[in-house]
Amino acid sequence: MTTSSESFALSSSPEDQAVLCGFQVDFLPAEIRTAEMRQVARGQLSRWDLTMLTDDATLVVSELVTNAIKHGKGRSVGLKVWRFTDDLRIEVTDDSSTPARLRSAGPADENGRGLFLVPAVAKEWGASPDGTMMWCSLTIPDEAS
Repeated sequence: MTTSSESFALSSSPEDQAVLCGFQVDFLPAEIRTAEMRQVARGQLSRWDLTMLTDDATLVVSELVTNAIKHGKGRSVGLKVWRFTDDLRIEVTDDSSTPARLRSAGPADENGRGLFLVPAVAKEWGASPDGTMMWCSLTIPDEAS
């Protein structure tokens, strides 16, 4: 697992906001990594004074990382979290060109509902055109900006 943390003075996000800071973690897929990535995200949000987003952000990290581990065909997984002026952007890559999709899960199914949680808490979400990255944005409350 490799981790890097970056700070940016001025840059532009997909929403044309200034990137304040961010971090990236790359790791080999294993089920234990989901819990580790939740811890990494929780710790960084605390350092950024964004604890009010901890529940939603760790839920998204958990769902997107789990999905990448299960469906990424054993390829390396990456987690990137960027803090912009008004938004927190979470990106998970798995280098698989098969994009994640919402599935219908039956009452007896144990899996297949997690990705529905992402749009429930995110301001916006999607996948890269090549299918290798899922992302979402969470709104940073005014009192934290």
